[in-house]
Amino acid sequence: MDKKFEYTTLAQRYTARFPVLTYVGIQVNFWIIANCLLLTILTLHARLINHVVQIPVAAFGPSLLIAILFGGVWGVSLGLTGYYLDRKIARKRSLGNVILVKTGGMLILLCLIFWALQFILFDLSTTSHVNIAGVILKKETWGLVSVLLLVYYFFMTLIISFINQINKKYGPGVLLPLLLGRYRNPKEEERIFMFMDLKSSTSTAEQLGHIRYSSFIRDCFADINEVLFPFGAQVYQYVGDEIVIMWPEREGLKNYICIRFYFACTEQFRHRTGYYKSTYGFLPTFKAGMHTGKVTAVEIGEIKKDIAYHGDTLNTAARIQSVCNHYQKDFLVSGHLITKMDLDQRLKIESLGKILLRGKTEKVEIISVDWRDPEDLTNRRVEFK
Repeated sequence: MDKKFEYTTLAQRYTARFPVLTYVGIQVNFWIIANCLLLTILTLHARLINHVVQIPVAAFGPSLLIAILFGGVWGVSLGLTGYYLDRKIARKRSLGNVILVKTGGMLILLCLIFWALQFILFDLSTTSHVNIAGVILKKETWGLVSVLLLVYYFFMTLIISFINQINKKYGPGVLLPLLLGRYRNPKEEERIFMFMDLKSSTSTAEQLGHIRYSSFIRDCFADINEVLFPFGAQVYQYVGDEIVIMWPEREGLKNYICIRFYFACTEQFRHRTGYYKSTYGFLPTFKAGMHTGKVTAVEIGEIKKDIAYHGDTLNTAARIQSVCNHYQKDFLVSGHLITKMDLDQRLKIESLGKILLRGKTEKVEIISVDWRDPEDLTNRRVEFK
């Protein structure tokens, strides 16, 4: 297993087990780097001026410590706020709106912090100046420093929020390998792919109308996304009313995670019965096909970049899903995938024999899979370790 694969898998595991800590930790790292960058720029600028006009330059060591501590505290504050804002309001607002709300909240909080520091350092003090890291600051100087930091933090918040959204697009552990050029040339990987498609989508669209149908699909995908991290799943694509899920093969086979994911999604919908029945009149039902094998991953596109996977594995998984209606089954997998697992008594499998899928030259064994105890899925959801 190569290093990129290990890093991505580790990031997936850590995010699945500690979602809040992961999110906050990323923000802390970003803000510590941002503060150290600002300190470096200011120090170099001060030393440059010092060659022309003799002015005191702040000691770099104490200033660096202050920058790291403030970056850590600030990162934790914004990280916790951002995490809960994303879960509460981000789904119902546009990306630009979310970024502006976060940035506006940051500016208000920062103004309150600077006002409180000014009040403590100058208004409550009997002296007209304070000594910070070897530099004497007056009240007027502090005002200029506050404005400088407000402007800098405003633009850094926009940049960091943008980076967070890019990281969300590709998923945990993918952005760094992408930046390092991992996918510039095709790379072969062993992956499991699952194609999940809404059953009776045509009649559902006719019944709801295209506006409500789009809201219905959005809500379905949002509920499926709630199940992704606990089962180490990654979204490859959204295509109309179909969602394509994938796992690194080694991880997806552990504890039947790739199998259990489908039934956990079904349980997720069942727990939201009240919402779906009151809003749309019925529960969503998805059919799925799954297969595993070798694929190639490569970065494609110039106008719109993405990571694409190619290979017979995807075609086979899609074809398996397409015969669900014919066999009146909701979940079909390839016999090749089942042979890679140690069968468990919790799995209820039924072989449908070898069939010739559309576009294939060789027959593929198809197996219907069910889970004997659905409650076991919800009681033991987080097992991606």
